[in-house]
Amino acid sequence: MGKQMTEMLKGTLEGIILAILAVQPAYGYDITARLREQGFADIAEGTVYALLVRIEQRGLVDVAKVPSEKGPPRKVYSLNAQGREYLEEFWRSWSFLEKRIGQLHRHVNNPQEQGE
Repeated sequence: MGKQMTEMLKGTLEGIILAILAVQPAYGYDITARLREQGFADIAEGTVYALLVRIEQRGLVDVAKVPSEKGPPRKVYSLNAQGREYLEEFWRSWSFLEKRIGQLHRHVNNPQEQGE
C-alpha cells in the first residue's frame, strides 16, 4: 500500500471499523480478518488494536470479555448508541466528500464539459 493510501485510510479507518461492528460484534482479530475480506489486506493488526482502544476510550463501543478456548478471554466490541450516532455522522461526511471529490475529478478530466 502506498504512502498516500495509508494517509487517506488514517482518516477513515475508525469509521470503517465502526461500520464492521454495526453488522455484528467482533473481537480484534475478527475485525482485521473482515477488513482483509473487504480488500484492506495491508492493514496491520496493531493498527486495528490501537484504534479499538481509542474507540473504546471515546465511549463508542461496549466491550465484553468472552472466554477463549486458547488463552485469555477475548474482548468483544459492539457498537453502542453513541457509536451509532458517530457512524451516521461518518456516513454523512463520507457522502459529502464523495460527491465533491467526484465532481472535481469529472471537472479535471473533462474541463470543456463544464461550460461555465
